[in-house]
Amino acid sequence: MPVRLDKLGVVIAVITGYAVTVAPFATFRANRIVAGEPQTLLNSLPAWAGPTLLAIIGIAVLIGLFRTPATFRLAASFAALIALFLLIGLAAEHLTPANNTYARVSPASGFWLLLFAFALLAADALTRLQPTPLMRIIVLVLAGAFIGGVLASGSWDKLSILKEYGARADSFWTEAGKHITLTIGSLVAAVLVGIPLGVLCHRVQKLRAIVLNVLNIVQTIPSIALFGILIAPLGWIAAHVPGAAEIGIKGIGMAPAFVALFLYSLLPVVANTVVGLAGVPSGANDAARGVGMTERQRLFKVEFPLAFPVILTGVRIVLVQNIGLATIAALIGGGGFGVFVFQGIGQTAMDLVLLGAVPTVLLAFAAATILDAAVELSSPSHSRTSA
Repeated sequence: MPVRLDKLGVVIAVITGYAVTVAPFATFRANRIVAGEPQTLLNSLPAWAGPTLLAIIGIAVLIGLFRTPATFRLAASFAALIALFLLIGLAAEHLTPANNTYARVSPASGFWLLLFAFALLAADALTRLQPTPLMRIIVLVLAGAFIGGVLASGSWDKLSILKEYGARADSFWTEAGKHITLTIGSLVAAVLVGIPLGVLCHRVQKLRAIVLNVLNIVQTIPSIALFGILIAPLGWIAAHVPGAAEIGIKGIGMAPAFVALFLYSLLPVVANTVVGLAGVPSGANDAARGVGMTERQRLFKVEFPLAFPVILTGVRIVLVQNIGLATIAALIGGGGFGVFVFQGIGQTAMDLVLLGAVPTVLLAFAAATILDAAVELSSPSHSRTSA
């Protein structure tokens, strides 16, 4: 039987080949803002660690390059990812001079390319294995526990991003709280308003076109422009409406960011509610009428349960979208992880940018994974399969 190459495996092999032979694995800087000195993989690690990592990468690439069982591909990708996560911390320790508190060591493009390649291999293997929603969540939890364990062990403490965190630990968690408050708060508000509005649009055809067109227009406005547009009206309300300023309504800060995220959130919620309700089989409604259900009873006992997976898909879209958009809120004083992103850009400190960008990406990925699993668990097809 001839050995066949895997197309994705070829792409992964090309990426890893470039990452190992051409791209730097780590960057050393004498301080946080000067230009860095790129270091190859072998130069970045102790004498024993470099060849070990290359061996692990080589085995993982060979397994991915050919059409091997999905379990082998998953194990190989996880082994490579674990090695990368552990050894990048060792690279920081190896490259940082003793008793030097100013030097900075950061992962370079080679590390990020290797991380991307083996994350892609892991995702492909998981897709082929078709894990249940619960298994996907378990994998996510285990991955989070591993990263948390690495952070708690102190093995990453000499990485530049952790040094940036160490100097801003208190403000980091304050901004994290603001980011989550903006994201979840605007989502909850959009659900409370959007689902009833979606039901109304489903019932009234003429209203549906007007509402969806208006929300489509809002969606096309750039986020920075919408934040700016809201400053004037909210500032006027704060100045002229008694008690408005006391409850946090101001021209700048979290109020315009919250309103903007709420407005952006309405279209996915309303549209998915309309689509979900429209997709309810007419036979289900006819049967409900036949047993004497009222319109309200049909809505809550028949239509909503059947439309719930589609509505939840809209909620997933909103949550992932808002996690990213909340970063822009820092431009108008709304706080969030964007504070570190824009501070880092202003100071030419890319590790400070990463301090804001990495948690945002991880939050969005975790939210997408969890809600994807929830959508699948709530779908009628999954219920029939389980039964």
